[in-house]
Parts: sequence; C-alpha cells; structure tokens
Amino acid sequence: MDTSITLGRLAIGFIPVLFVLFLMWRAGQDVKKATISLIRMLVQLLLVGYFLLLVFSQPSPMITLGLLMIMMVLASWLALNVTGQRDFALFKHALVALSLGGGSVLVVTTHGVLNITPWYNPQFLIPLAGMVFAGSMTAISLALERFESEIQGQDHSQAVNAAFKAAMIPVVNSLLAVGVVSLPGMMTGQILSGVAPYIAARYQIMVMCMIFSSTGLTVFLFLKLHCKRK
Repeated sequence: MDTSITLGRLAIGFIPVLFVLFLMWRAGQDVKKATISLIRMLVQLLLVGYFLLLVFSQPSPMITLGLLMIMMVLASWLALNVTGQRDFALFKHALVALSLGGGSVLVVTTHGVLNITPWYNPQFLIPLAGMVFAGSMTAISLALERFESEIQGQDHSQAVNAAFKAAMIPVVNSLLAVGVVSLPGMMTGQILSGVAPYIAARYQIMVMCMIFSSTGLTVFLFLKLHCKRK
C-alpha cells in the first residue's frame, strides 16, 4: 500500500465535500463562509507542510524556539479573542500561564518520555507543542468565560472552582471516549503509516496525559493570575 498522497488523489477527497456544500446551499445555509473556510484550510495546511519541511531539513535551536514563542503568543491572543476581552494584562496572564503550564509539560514529554536528540528537534517539538497550546488555548477561553459569568454574586473561590471544572470537562470527556468511541488522530496516523498498533497506543497515551496535564496546569495558573486583578 502506498501511504503517500498525491495532489491528484487528494482532490478525490473533496468530492464528498462538494456534495455537502450543495446540501448546505439547498438548506439555505452560508455556503460562502464554509467555502472560504475550506479554501483557507487547504492553503494554510499546504503552506505549513512545505514550511515545516524546510524547518525539519535544517534544524536550528533559534528557529525552533522562535516558532514555539510565536505559537504561544498567538494561542494566548486567540484564547482571549473568543471571549472578546483583549486587554494587555489579561493577555500577559494567558501567556505566562501557557508558557509555564504548557511549556513545563512539553519539556517533560519531549525530554523525559521521548528523550529527543537534539533537544531542539523541531520534528517532535513543533507538532507536540501545537497539541499542547491548542488544548490550553481552548481551556483558557472556557475558563475565562465561565469565571466572568460565575463571579457575579459569588466569591472568588467558588467562581474559580466552577471555571476550572468547566475548562476541564472537554479533556476529561476525551479521556473517557478515547479507544472506545474513537481512535485519536496521532494513533490513527501512526497505524496508517505502518506503526504497530500497540506502539501507536503508547504514543497516544503519552499525548493524552500531556494534554490533560498541560490543560489543568495552564488553567490553574491563569485563574490564579486573573483573580489577583479582581
């Protein structure tokens, strides 16, 4: 089986996409927005794929650390965009929480579990960092939104507990469903690439532990920093 995907074969995957767009149009939905989103997804992923190919072929500690910093800054900013709150102090708290919470778990995973060499190997650091920061970004948004709604008429400790619980619900639910309802992306990708299923399962366990712990630490730190402003 040829696991590589040519652009021509990739285009076949858009046939059912076009059918769904047609169904959306028939239902009177916003087909233009969905089409633009699909085009952006296609362009962005293709560009990122070729860019990472260049980064992986010429690994550099400065480039890798620079990319990680950009990812953290963007994740912190986007987390606040969802809630509509964009003041600098809140952004700083999100960035500090993401850097300490997500960054510490990323170090433990890449150097304790995987023991990557060299330490700045972008082939491991960048994809894993994307998982950590994306999960933490969503959790910060959920925590902030819930905290602001709960703080009305309640003390800080109750609001913090409610916000922390709300932020952790998606990741806890994903732990319950993994392996039973669904096979997550990393495990599926490794199995499709020919990796033994039991090895792929170990990698997925590592990823789930990484996302759970980074989400929890990031949200905890963010809420602690945010409460000092109130």
